[in-house]
Amino acid sequence: MRIAFCVLLNKLVTKVCKLFGKNGSVLPGNIVYDWFKQKKILEKVKYPDTVIAVTGSSGKGSTTDMIYHVLKDNGYDVCYNNSGSNGVLAATTLILNNCDIRGNFKHDILLLECDERHLKLIFGKNKPSHLIITNMTRDQPARNGHPDIVFKDIMAAVNEQVNLIINADDPLLNRLRYKHKGHITTYGVCKMSDSYEKSESLSLDYQYCPFCHSKLHYKYYQYGHIGNYECPNGDFARGVVDYEVSHVDYEANEIRINGNTVYLNNDVLYALYYTVAAYALCRQIGLSDEQITSSITKDKLPSKRGKVYNFAGRELTMLESKNENNLSYYQSIKYIVNQKGKKTIILGFDNVSRRYHFNDLSWLWDVDFELLNNKDIDKIICIGRFRYDVSTRLEFAKIPKDKIILVDDINTKLIPTIKNKTEGKLYTMVCFDMTANIKALMKGDES
Repeated sequence: MRIAFCVLLNKLVTKVCKLFGKNGSVLPGNIVYDWFKQKKILEKVKYPDTVIAVTGSSGKGSTTDMIYHVLKDNGYDVCYNNSGSNGVLAATTLILNNCDIRGNFKHDILLLECDERHLKLIFGKNKPSHLIITNMTRDQPARNGHPDIVFKDIMAAVNEQVNLIINADDPLLNRLRYKHKGHITTYGVCKMSDSYEKSESLSLDYQYCPFCHSKLHYKYYQYGHIGNYECPNGDFARGVVDYEVSHVDYEANEIRINGNTVYLNNDVLYALYYTVAAYALCRQIGLSDEQITSSITKDKLPSKRGKVYNFAGRELTMLESKNENNLSYYQSIKYIVNQKGKKTIILGFDNVSRRYHFNDLSWLWDVDFELLNNKDIDKIICIGRFRYDVSTRLEFAKIPKDKIILVDDINTKLIPTIKNKTEGKLYTMVCFDMTANIKALMKGDES
């Protein structure tokens, strides 16, 4: 009776939300989970054989989208959280909305992007059949503290029956290769032209062998502590991975994974990782190389981030950087710096987090803004509620003051500032909350 009541209540609240024009991805689960105190209700659900969870500090949304794209193209009946809401309340809403009153899940595959700290809440008694972990970096420090804390929370949702698919370029995750008693699959990216042998960062999240505690030696870095490493005493190493990006051609939008040519839907580093992660997962559940490469290539999945537009005769690339995650910003910065020609950057945010209101800004000092002290960068426009904090951080990075422009009111001043005071290609490096605002302003200016 309890599962029937919760399913019906969840579906009723969802319908009411839709009637009022709301998405309703969280409130129904909130009422069931918190108001009616049914925190174990997901343990009553009868899941399909294939339940895929995707978690990690960054990249989980893009990875989940690509997995869904490939599975759907190959005829699988997949249910997934395409809204992007990835906490336990959103998972409760989605899962109960796709159950009958007996708690039987109505699709062949459940695919969930999961918040790292909520994974153990979503999967208590019932475990996923497959779990992808994209990376583990310093992320939302006010909420998460140290990456090891998050790692332990993830492991609370794992048992021997779970097939782990991990990014072995991350030494923090690669410890699982030595500890997990169940099936484990690894993936990574080879050394490329923009890999580097000496770290550019002053704050690496993981640097030591988990066994003898010697400092790891890196053959190359991709970003942060992600790369190819080995313990000087031979106790620990990245080693050979099961699925590796072995060739990259950004201009042709093409990579090779285990010798197979695969379309790349975005010419950025993180696209390599979510593509090979999705590829590894799809192979693990039984798809062939040909099925995967065909699905990615013939019906191209649009890039979720890094979309390119035209504004006032100038190329505009919209990069969404995750707040409170210095390596997310690093990848955006590195991408911009590597592009040729004059550039103008729009940088800022109105909310530090969508989950809480601590407004901790200490993470800004972990971001390598020093890389923006570059002759090809014409101006950096600081917008949003924390524009003064951002501009102060840029000044400490020794970026000339005459390159920094503060815009107090984006609705009336951003477009004129861009047109009259800047040159070159445009890049937005903002969090999710600002992207829609900027799009609307630019669309309104052209109408």
